[in-house]
Amino acid sequence: MTSRQWAAEAANQAPGGHVPTPGAPPEPVPERPVGLAVVGAGYWGPKLVRNAQHTPALRLHWLCDLDGAKARTVLGEYSTVGATDDYRRVLADERVGAVAVATPAAGHYRLVRAALEAGKHVLVEKPITTSAAEASELVELAGRSGLVLMCDHTFCYTPVVRRIRELVHGGEIGDVQFFDSVRINLGLVQPDVDVLWDLAPHDLSILDFVLPPGVEPVAVSAQGADPIGAGRVCVAYLTLRLSNGALAHCHVNWLSPTKVRTTLIGGSRRTLVWDDLNPQARLAVHDRGVDLTPPDELTDAIRHRALISYRVGDMVAPALVEQEALRNVMAEFAAAILEGRPPLTDGRAGLRVLRLLEAASLSLELGGATVPVGSDEREAVR
Repeated sequence: MTSRQWAAEAANQAPGGHVPTPGAPPEPVPERPVGLAVVGAGYWGPKLVRNAQHTPALRLHWLCDLDGAKARTVLGEYSTVGATDDYRRVLADERVGAVAVATPAAGHYRLVRAALEAGKHVLVEKPITTSAAEASELVELAGRSGLVLMCDHTFCYTPVVRRIRELVHGGEIGDVQFFDSVRINLGLVQPDVDVLWDLAPHDLSILDFVLPPGVEPVAVSAQGADPIGAGRVCVAYLTLRLSNGALAHCHVNWLSPTKVRTTLIGGSRRTLVWDDLNPQARLAVHDRGVDLTPPDELTDAIRHRALISYRVGDMVAPALVEQEALRNVMAEFAAAILEGRPPLTDGRAGLRVLRLLEAASLSLELGGATVPVGSDEREAVR
């Protein structure tokens, strides 16, 4: 078995899907790497450029930005990659088979649609667009054209989130009972979006990624405040009701003097605690929880005792190899194109996250009322 076949077989068997497994054989170099253009030379674009250049299955040809001089500065004086401010030139280049869009969200729909209509596969930063209607249109266009549309939900490609997905999907924690995340820090207050649209997409994409099949958010309520008079919500609490009766809760905040990045996922068997700021033990698996005696197992001798008992067991911290998530994003994008399959975080995943954000925004407008996910109505279910 070749290294390529081994890696493909391992990926297909792994509960985490197609994300490369730490310690797997090096990525093989295809005979014809996928030609790539990166659009956007701002904060995220240079990171895509660097990781694309270190992905054997990709061949970077262009960095496109409205400020051509800025694009040339990012590439450096001796780069063989072209810099341009002409997006049409990029799309007309037959060497380019894929485009990675790293521009402000307001331009995503126009840029992604143009690329798909030109027959290019697309990787787009979060959120996929600024409206679910536009995102749905792009997903349909990509499907009809047989093209890969992938969302860069970067956290889903970290080793720790992949391990969480494996534990949840593999049944190690039992039935999901709650999801609780905190993503707070001091700044930066964004000029065009509130804290929900800035920070919550990370946690919502993780929730979408790790939930087991058959469990999904069905309703959303959100509370927010603007205590500094910024003109947009700076502190927000988001509650999602899941289809299995469990709750998911996200706290996002631009005003905290301390940075906190924690996520708890409680199950009927075990509880996962992820502290992203603790590199020595990012993930802890606790064999602790609450057990409930089933009614059919009660006897007269124990009926007078409490039905609930508390389980206190061991804590295990799985070993995780540190990897740059964005490198895994680029590898997955290339693999999905070359193998002709949907990427792990495809356009539909981006659409699901966008629908949650729209429901949260509507809930804020309605004073925290509960809004069904995907509802087009202005009336909320209280």
